[in-house]
Amino acid sequence: MEENPFISFIIPVYNIPTEMLCDCLDSILQLSLRKTEREIIIVDDGSKLSPLNVLSDYLDDIIYIRQKNGGLGNARNRGLQNATGQYIQFIDADDALIVNQYEHCLDIARFQKPDMVMFEFSRKEKSQKIYTDQKLMTGRYLLRHHNIKATACGYLFKQSILGNLRFTLNVYHEDEEFTPLLILRAGSVLLTDAEAYYYRTREDSITTSKDMRNTVKRLNDFKAIIYRLYQFAAVIPGSDRMALLRRVHQLTMDYIYKVIVETRNKHYLDRQLDELRKKGLFPLADKDYTTKYKWFRRLTNTKIGLAFLMRTLPLIKRER
Repeated sequence: MEENPFISFIIPVYNIPTEMLCDCLDSILQLSLRKTEREIIIVDDGSKLSPLNVLSDYLDDIIYIRQKNGGLGNARNRGLQNATGQYIQFIDADDALIVNQYEHCLDIARFQKPDMVMFEFSRKEKSQKIYTDQKLMTGRYLLRHHNIKATACGYLFKQSILGNLRFTLNVYHEDEEFTPLLILRAGSVLLTDAEAYYYRTREDSITTSKDMRNTVKRLNDFKAIIYRLYQFAAVIPGSDRMALLRRVHQLTMDYIYKVIVETRNKHYLDRQLDELRKKGLFPLADKDYTTKYKWFRRLTNTKIGLAFLMRTLPLIKRER
């Protein structure tokens, strides 16, 4: 009987320059994985021009799926539907793995077999970082005691913990909902600071738009995710609830920050704070999560503090 691949790489593609996609594929093929140990699934989410005609050299190594455009979450879900690997790794088509650092993550998965391995990103194509690993911890402990980076490309995970969890469709920030819920399902997580993923910023990517309607849609989607996580936290066991609530509280802080720096509109901010107050999420929970959280909570609790934040918080550079 044929054994399932060790790892499935899921690559959503939508109007990506083909040289970037080839760089992404090359980074996977350079890994110390035999052909039978890897599965590379490309989900073409309705690109105007199919990249298949330039992938002739890769056809023996990939599974190519083309579908009607449905967004990033839909493409990732389609990849999950077809993945057979013991582990799963999402990769954006315009990014790549940093081979020497990612090999360390593979070794962790091979020999320690945790449910998740979480690693760091780099803005450079190569890294010689001397990495360190933390001890294994439960997903619940991770959420309760650590800040996380929610991007779904920042970890590999066992398919067995996925269950029926999928990405919410047609929203921005879908990773912010998917990742903490996946972490809660993990009985063992290993954090490493190996820089295993090359994160490329493109000016024409879907999150670099400066259109105000796009900004409001992005903020509304982010707020809706916070509400769904908050509602879910209310119906799960106490230890899981406390872990997820920390994430909810931090996301609420992030949301208020985003409203300030992306709109610079006091009336809009006041309306959002009133809505958060009705939901029980504002004022921010009196918790000592981090120094940043404590100071932000104190400042947002007063009109003077909010005015100070409106004047001093920097305009953020919008990136993917």
